[in-house]
Amino acid sequence: MQNSLLIVLVVLAAIFVVPLICRKIHIPSIVGFILTGVVLGPSVFGMLENTPAIALMGKLGLLYIMFQVGIEIDMNNFHEQRYRSALFGFLSFAFPFVFGSLAGLLCGWSWTASLLFGAMLGSHTLMTYPIVSRYGIQKTPAVTIVVGGTMVAITLSLLALAFLTADKTSVSWYITLSKVIIMLGLILWAFPLICQWVFKRWQDPATSFMLVMVMVVASALLAEWAGLDSILGAFVCGAALNGRVPNHSPLMKRINFVGNSLFVPVFLLSVGLMINIEVFWQSWLVWAITAAMILCKLSGKWLAAWVAQRLFHMTTLDRQIMFSLTHATAAGTLAIVTIGYQAGLFNAETLNGAIIMILVLCTISSFLTERAAKLMALQEEAKLESERTQDDWTFICVNDQPNIQQPTTNDHLNRLAELSQLNNVELVECSDWQETHQFIERSGKSIIVYKEFQPLNTINRLLVAVPKYAEKERDFISCFGQIRRLSSQIGAKVIFYATNETQTALKALCHRQGKFLRASYREIEDWEDSLRMAKDIEPNDLAVFISSRSSTASYHPLFEQIPDILARFYKRNSYMLLYPEQDTEQEGQDTFLMDIPQADSTWRFVVYIKDALHQLIHKIQFRK
Repeated sequence: MQNSLLIVLVVLAAIFVVPLICRKIHIPSIVGFILTGVVLGPSVFGMLENTPAIALMGKLGLLYIMFQVGIEIDMNNFHEQRYRSALFGFLSFAFPFVFGSLAGLLCGWSWTASLLFGAMLGSHTLMTYPIVSRYGIQKTPAVTIVVGGTMVAITLSLLALAFLTADKTSVSWYITLSKVIIMLGLILWAFPLICQWVFKRWQDPATSFMLVMVMVVASALLAEWAGLDSILGAFVCGAALNGRVPNHSPLMKRINFVGNSLFVPVFLLSVGLMINIEVFWQSWLVWAITAAMILCKLSGKWLAAWVAQRLFHMTTLDRQIMFSLTHATAAGTLAIVTIGYQAGLFNAETLNGAIIMILVLCTISSFLTERAAKLMALQEEAKLESERTQDDWTFICVNDQPNIQQPTTNDHLNRLAELSQLNNVELVECSDWQETHQFIERSGKSIIVYKEFQPLNTINRLLVAVPKYAEKERDFISCFGQIRRLSSQIGAKVIFYATNETQTALKALCHRQGKFLRASYREIEDWEDSLRMAKDIEPNDLAVFISSRSSTASYHPLFEQIPDILARFYKRNSYMLLYPEQDTEQEGQDTFLMDIPQADSTWRFVVYIKDALHQLIHKIQFRK
């Protein structure tokens, strides 16, 4: 087919029709796109060829998948599972590597060819990760371990490739190591700073989207320059921008839409276009090599998942999801087998067998992942329902102000609601702090008071002031859950300012399985000492105060001076106040309040008198 517009028409029509047919016949779309590529490719109808344009779009699709893997990681859970991820990644590489190397030696291959054959089987690609993402289980411990382990397995495979085929001189290794360090420095340090600077000055959707796409491609190029595979660069870029592109942000929705609608389908079609059915009948050796590859790969990956299940005390369903995600392959296998073929270590039958293996394993992985992900999603939903009253705030969906006068402020609040995974939020505007105070005291439901000085996805740290006895409030865990979810979404570190007793409760909450939170702690004696947080705060920090209503265990008279404290010490920072649900005489509604208004002179005088009396009583009691 020579007409470029006709080629575009065929590709777009396939992207439109294939998912509809797959839903009708109940097979994963991934399988449908690969088979469509085979049918439309040179070996059947010859309507499409793997042209440079299609190959480029396909490569962008693969980069997008790896970028999506990195950007959707829950960094708190990833940090908790880092040792398990490293061990699973080693096992996932080691077992297929050993099986593949032994198979090569049994076939009479050289040691170099056999080891390279094993390295090819040791890698895998998260081809079916979009299925996991669609079911919303990408933050479960099993998936988190697989994601970290995938990077370890791919890295070990590429290191084996470099060692077996590259120059063995020490100078070459020093140069490669230097390039890798430069690449990691640019992606992990420079790119987030650039994003932060751009996002704070321009919040135009098109600008933000194009900046992220530029950084994904630039990271892939840096990885290739350093002698690594481009997919590693895309993954590292996703991990680096994890907090700058929250999962529930409008920017992430645009990235997902473009990637899932265009890049990923074209990549799957390009995989199908590479498969030549004629090689099936050319030689029995192709079938033998293909069968050996599939057997070694499946047995090695299953054994790694089984050992990990036993070591980590995981469930059978966890083992199924780990196995189903790790035996699909594409990029790493193609890179290694192509280089081995060009170097004369592999013959044409091995090259064709590797391509057939990709089709077979992607098909198997799609069915297994679809089944396991569906079961795990049902399991997670049941678990969520059982924990909802303990860990999550329930906001009553009331919006009785259709004509809001401050659309910018409302956009900020709605973005916060999205990141908190809340849908409908009532917006309340108070004229002064006294009215705000009365509203809070009158409403017993959970309330968030928030002011945005800079976008949430540019925040580096959450500095959280926790009053004494806050852990004794019945809904304290809901406040903690709000902080944990926000930290997870924007990738910000958390620093708690609390007494020793409160820190004990916070540490226990931070180390819950499946709800891990990376946090550090600063000791304060009482709420008066929480002002030291103002000395530690930096320009890209968010100040968070856990407050409470009067006549509660954690209430402190200095809570009345919060408006003055914010006006004096936090003018150049975003801040948030959390009021947990507490009993009051009247029932209210869960509410987002707009910015705290400044206290008027009458209220300041009342607070001043109350503080003076409190200090006088304290001195009298001390003398007694």
